[in-house]
Amino acid sequence: MFHKLAIESDGFRLNGQPFRFIAGAMHYFRVPREYWKDRFRKMRECGFNAVETYIAWNAHEKEKGKFDFTGMLDVEEYLRTAQEEGLWAIVRPGPYICSEWEAGGLPWWLFTEKDIRLRCMNDRYLEAVSSFFDELMPRLAHLQSTQGGPILMMQCENEYGSYGDDNEYITWTRDAMRSRGIDIPLFTSDGPTDFMLTGGTIPSLLKTGNFGSHAAEQFKKLREFQPKGPLMCCEYWNGWFDHWTEPHHTRDPKDAAQVLDDILACGASVSAYMFHGGTNFGFWNGANHYDVYQPTVNSYDDDAPVNECGDLTEKYYLFRDVISKYRSVPALTAEKNTPKANYGRITFTESCRLFNCLDSISQGIECTCPEPMEKLGQGYGYTLYSCFVRGPREEMPITIQDIHDRAHIYADQSFAGIQYRAEPEAEKPKLRIPAEGLRLDILAENMGRTNYGYHMTELKGITEGVRLGQQFLFHWKAYPLPMDDISRVSFKPGVGRFDGTPVFLKGGFDIPSEPHDTFVKLPGFTKGIIFINGKLLSRYWSVGPQRSAYLPAPWLKKGKNEIVVFETDGFEIPEVLLDDTPDLG
Repeated sequence: MFHKLAIESDGFRLNGQPFRFIAGAMHYFRVPREYWKDRFRKMRECGFNAVETYIAWNAHEKEKGKFDFTGMLDVEEYLRTAQEEGLWAIVRPGPYICSEWEAGGLPWWLFTEKDIRLRCMNDRYLEAVSSFFDELMPRLAHLQSTQGGPILMMQCENEYGSYGDDNEYITWTRDAMRSRGIDIPLFTSDGPTDFMLTGGTIPSLLKTGNFGSHAAEQFKKLREFQPKGPLMCCEYWNGWFDHWTEPHHTRDPKDAAQVLDDILACGASVSAYMFHGGTNFGFWNGANHYDVYQPTVNSYDDDAPVNECGDLTEKYYLFRDVISKYRSVPALTAEKNTPKANYGRITFTESCRLFNCLDSISQGIECTCPEPMEKLGQGYGYTLYSCFVRGPREEMPITIQDIHDRAHIYADQSFAGIQYRAEPEAEKPKLRIPAEGLRLDILAENMGRTNYGYHMTELKGITEGVRLGQQFLFHWKAYPLPMDDISRVSFKPGVGRFDGTPVFLKGGFDIPSEPHDTFVKLPGFTKGIIFINGKLLSRYWSVGPQRSAYLPAPWLKKGKNEIVVFETDGFEIPEVLLDDTPDLG
């Protein structure tokens, strides 16, 4: 059956009848495919009538021209499942999405394109977006409500007024969608301020606002730019995300429910950001960067009504009560909490130092200057830079000029110090070079590309060079370590004490029956990444706030399983705990 959403002077109309969105944000690329149906059911039974999702361009096009819409990235199946569960959909295809996601959804390889400028009328950028839209839009067009699908509305770009004021670019984005078969209403979303609404939208598109409080005040500002038509808060920030080293964010559920009530009492539509946040698996977390670089944690729990592992929270029930004042709410039938398991402590029994397997897991690239990751053909992970420094030289500070983002320094494979861009005032490590010289190694970690603001074009790794004192060092060998395949790591039995250099540790465990969700905890470990059955699960860092990594049951299997960690900063006891409770700080 075909359905038509219309934007009228007095609000939305669906098939000629008054309609408003009570939507919830949930992103397919953050939720295991096996759990989509459960989460959609919980959304509908909370009273929501639509799901809102971004499209993560960089997840679909990890390499230029090679597209992936399978597994967790099968957005068509995601939307069909939403429809089967009785939900409409709002789709926000970007090309930029922010979302505390790596580079705001922009592929890393864009930053290697010559003469490219992002999010504006730049030919190189528009060519890349056009190629992506050619692949994406046909997958969405047949799922529009006008063709019997669930998608009622789509967004052009995202919070563009926070970044630029190129109205021609917004017009181009609109036309690029229209020319590829998108015929449903289009909209923009921005913070309700003069500069954002002036720069971020065009007259032909519905304007919506993003905010977390003071609904009447925010809608009043929106009305200054859009005197008639539907009022909508496209992102109602009912929770918040976390950065490493900061406290875990929570919001009083009663306060969050009251603001939701305020929005609905204004007669407005709303999308709760987030309804269910999910997880930034692997290296997909983004970062904020204004005065200080702030990488985001892997958990995207966001203090949402349905938490990271799919459980119902107090906020869920309060939201349900509020929504029931404005529309009928179905009975609760979904399982309140997904089953969790405590698989106990697992001892790591095998290990391999990075320096002992470097040549088998990476191919060195000769370069005069240490080149950024992207120029080495690498998007994510780590890069090891190695050179020989002639001696003798007196003790001088070693400076990695503009490191992105964190680097470990080794002299003849002995730990010499750390340099981290978020701590620019920290004292630089110092080296004395003996007469025979020494080998200098620097392990650079990409901790997540900026997803919001004016530092989005930064490259990763060593971006400007390495100095000993005031003297630049030349002639390096760079080893890309994207950590997408650890099958060639040469593990050997036994785990010794941490010797100051990066190390892989491996352990095994049996699950006698069907697996349940669990949480990986590494007490006594400091910083690194976790692999489950060869697949990269999460970062970890003892600074918190996150001190557990959500491990969904679909990542596990009945019988033998394998866990590997890559530790860079040191550990005490070579054990990992698979627990049945999370610790987000």
